[in-house]
Amino acid sequence: MRRRVVLAISLAVLVAIVGLSILLVTRQPVSATIVQNPLVGNAAPEISGAQFGGGTFSLKADRGKIVVVNFFASWCGPCQVEEPNLITFAWQQHLKGVAVVGVVFNDTVGAAKAFDAYYHTLYPAIDDPNGTIAFHYGVTAPPSTFVIDTHGRVVAELIGPVSTAQLNNVVARVRA
Repeated sequence: MRRRVVLAISLAVLVAIVGLSILLVTRQPVSATIVQNPLVGNAAPEISGAQFGGGTFSLKADRGKIVVVNFFASWCGPCQVEEPNLITFAWQQHLKGVAVVGVVFNDTVGAAKAFDAYYHTLYPAIDDPNGTIAFHYGVTAPPSTFVIDTHGRVVAELIGPVSTAQLNNVVARVRA
């Protein structure tokens, strides 16, 4: 009798493991959604501020580059999912005329700096203490990512965790 119970439990555990494995292998990757934003096609609102590592960031100073602006927060689960993708993208594109900047959304500077340190972020981040930058971009929740062309116009907004492939595709469209 005891042997049957052990066998039944073992079989149930095996079925659960196989089922979970199938679920994980077949699930669709998380990706952002490109949305229609009234800013698309228009001049990007100015972004400037002190960078966490020192120095200042100004969108005007990066005119002539494609700029990816990512609104993030340390408490945001999807932001944690997308961060490795943003880092990979920034590393791949930094010598190709593409700049990436993070803008803190509704978070403390200390928590945002800890987030950047934890992920070893390769691009600058600035604080938005009064939410002014987010307001001008129409951001209501992170992560929200904007792509700005070399002329300073917004060409895309992506809501949700972005993938490296998505960002590469948008940048390729801008360059075309």
